[in-house]
Amino acid sequence: MLHLHLPGVTRLRPERRVFAEAAFGARPGLAAAELPTPADALESWLRAVALGGQGRYAAARAAVADVHRRTADPVLRSLATSTEASLWRQLGWHVRAAGLDGRALVLVTGPRAEFAEDEFPAAEYSGNDLAHAGDFHRDAAVCDALTGLAADALGRADPMLADRLLERCQAPLQRLGTRSWRPRLRRHWVAAETALSSPLGAAAAPAALRHAEAAVDLAAAVPSVRHRVKSRLLLAAASTACGDLDRARALAAGVTAECREHGLLPLRWACAMLRTGLGDPADADAAATEAADCARALAERGGGLRTAPEIPGSLR
Repeated sequence: MLHLHLPGVTRLRPERRVFAEAAFGARPGLAAAELPTPADALESWLRAVALGGQGRYAAARAAVADVHRRTADPVLRSLATSTEASLWRQLGWHVRAAGLDGRALVLVTGPRAEFAEDEFPAAEYSGNDLAHAGDFHRDAAVCDALTGLAADALGRADPMLADRLLERCQAPLQRLGTRSWRPRLRRHWVAAETALSSPLGAAAAPAALRHAEAAVDLAAAVPSVRHRVKSRLLLAAASTACGDLDRARALAAGVTAECREHGLLPLRWACAMLRTGLGDPADADAAATEAADCARALAERGGGLRTAPEIPGSLR
């Protein structure tokens, strides 16, 4: 069961809980038709997160646009902008994503945002003492933007910049403490990816493994199926880098099964791509076929994978 730990949760309407379950809980595969009509900007953001996890990129971008139409709140707009950045980043459009993540960061470096006590029901937050809710959610949004920018830097082959951006996350993460699992989990993800991209090569693989294992341990206690699956996918990649192919194959098989079960098409595509390089001839061809099928399905949902270098001057 999804547990919400913000003041005023008893006043949350059931529809909002459905959105939180789909975005950050146990039902990530809910079809768009099964999601209620968003009643406000927060529910539009949760809808965008849920649809993005399914690879329904066009619908997710429409939900992000709805957030901006419905609210001027800088923190919620920042979270929505970071979400849009992640949609482009998943498809390989790192320059475009970086522009959006930068915008998200600027939105939360302005005046302090204030929140109604029951405004944020999202499942990633824990702890009941939220006397400074505005600062709390601002720090979470800052972490989203900075980890997004770090991931964007990796896509542009700049792990040193990614390291510096992750270091900037430390202060807001310390202020958040243990009250919010999602920023800490996302930092482990990007730290693992940064180690995997390190110019040190195999020498950095143990660091990737440490962060990936920490992510899996942290994700084991969270309500989000999607976050648990992605953490295991990163552990499979880190295990591959460390030469433990048997472990990587076992993890990848489990991730593939869960992605199929829950409709997590972007993670299914990424896992299929990983499986093609795991040295298993019996699976490599099937994985390549699955990756191609996933790519076609993503394109039909508005998610064209980048196949050519980005030209910054051409971006809107």
